[in-house]
Amino acid sequence: MFKKILIANRGEIALRVIRTAREMGVKTVVVYSTADEKSLPVLLADESVCVGPPASNASYLNIPNILSAALMTGAEAIHPGYGFMAENPDFAEMCREHGIVFIGPTPESMRALGSKAGGREIAAASNVPTVPGTGVLEDVDAALLAAKQIGYPVLLKASAGGGGRGQKVIRTQDELAKGFAQAQEEARLYFGDPAIIMEKFLEEFRHVEVQVMGDGLGHVIHIGERDCSIQRRNQKLIEEAPSTLPESLRQEILDAGVRLAQHVNYAGAGTLEFIVDRDGNYYFMEMNTRIQVEHCVSEMISGLDFVRLQLQIAAGEGLALQQEDIELHGHAIECRINAEDPDKDFRPAAGKIDDVHFAGGPGVRVDSHAYSGYVIPPNYDSLIGKLIVHHDTRGEAISRMKRALEETVIQGPKTTIPLYIKIMDNPFYKRGAVLTNFLKTRMEM
Repeated sequence: MFKKILIANRGEIALRVIRTAREMGVKTVVVYSTADEKSLPVLLADESVCVGPPASNASYLNIPNILSAALMTGAEAIHPGYGFMAENPDFAEMCREHGIVFIGPTPESMRALGSKAGGREIAAASNVPTVPGTGVLEDVDAALLAAKQIGYPVLLKASAGGGGRGQKVIRTQDELAKGFAQAQEEARLYFGDPAIIMEKFLEEFRHVEVQVMGDGLGHVIHIGERDCSIQRRNQKLIEEAPSTLPESLRQEILDAGVRLAQHVNYAGAGTLEFIVDRDGNYYFMEMNTRIQVEHCVSEMISGLDFVRLQLQIAAGEGLALQQEDIELHGHAIECRINAEDPDKDFRPAAGKIDDVHFAGGPGVRVDSHAYSGYVIPPNYDSLIGKLIVHHDTRGEAISRMKRALEETVIQGPKTTIPLYIKIMDNPFYKRGAVLTNFLKTRMEM
C-alpha cells in the first residue's frame, strides 16, 4: 500500500479521501487554492500545498503545480476525486511519466471512453444499446441531414462534455441551422473541443447508472445501480440506490454495464450512465471514469468503502471481490446540499455560513466540508455537503430523509434543503414516479 498520496481536489471529496486514507495508515497531502486556505481538508490533511489563486485554471487545473507538489512532498500517487483532473487522460499520462500512480483508470481507457462519440463506438462493440444518434458532426449540413434521419426533437451534445453542460435541445430545422455553430462554440469554451454529436431527444426518461469496479485485467464487478432522475439543468440533485425498476430490467442494465467495462479492461471505480424510457427501453449514455458524487448511496447498501477499493487497486493489490460477494441491503437516498436558491432558478448563494448543525441518528451519514464560520467561495461548484440516509425499505428511507432534512440547519446562505423536504412529501416521488423532468412536471416551484 502507498505510504503517502496527494489529493488533487477540494471540498467534501478531498475530505472523503483523507478519512479513508487515515484509516488505512496512508499519509495525505492536499493541494489548495488561496480561496480554500481555511477549508476543512487543508486543516485535516497531514500536509497541504498552495497551488495557485482562486481561479480553477490557475490552481486545481494547474498540472505543473500539482505534479510539483506531489514530487516535492514525496507522494507516491494522486487521487483526483471528481471533476477538475479526474477524467483528464493527459494528466494521468503525465503522472505515469513522472513515476506517480494515478488513482483511476489508464489514460488509454479514459481516452477511449472520454468522448461521447468514442463511448458510443465502444457500446456498439459491446452489444450495449445507445440512443439513435451520430458520431462527430463535421458541419451544419451534416447535422441537418442527420436530424432529418433521426427525427426532431434532437439533442446536440459536446462530445467531450460532462456534468450536464454542453447540451442543447433542437426542435426544428430552423433552430438547428441557427444553433449548430453556437453549440460548437459552447463546446469549445467549456471543454476546449468543438466536436458535437447528435442524439434523439427523449422528453421523459429515468437516469439510471451502474457502479462498477475493475482490476484492469478484465475482472469487473458491479455494485448495483442508482436512480439519479431528480435533476435541475441536467445536473443531479437526489440519488438513490437501488432503483425501482423491474428486476429483469435492472439485471439487463447491470449486465450491460459490466460488459462494456470489461471491453476496455477497466481499472478502478467507474459509472456507466443509462437512460430508461417509459416503455422500458434502456440506452447507454456515457461512462464516468472516476468516483461519483453519489457513490455514498452505493456504499450504504453494500457496506463497502469505494475509496479503499480504489487505493487497493491502484497500489497493485487487485480486486479480490467476486460478483457473488456483493450483497446489497435496504435502500439509501442522498440529497446534495447546494448553496443555491431554488426559488430563484437555483442561483448560487456563496458567502459565510453563520452556523451549521447536521442531522444524526441511526442510518444517517453526512459528507461535508462545511463548518460554522466557513466562507463558501464563489469560484467553484455550489455543493457544500451531502446528506445520506439508509433504511430497510424505500418508504422508510424517505421518512428518515425527511426527518434528517428537518433536523439540518444551515444559517447564512440559501440552500436546497427546503426543496428536498417538499420532494420527500411529494406523492409522485413517494411512489417512485421519478423522471428527469420531475421538477417541471411534478412539483409546484
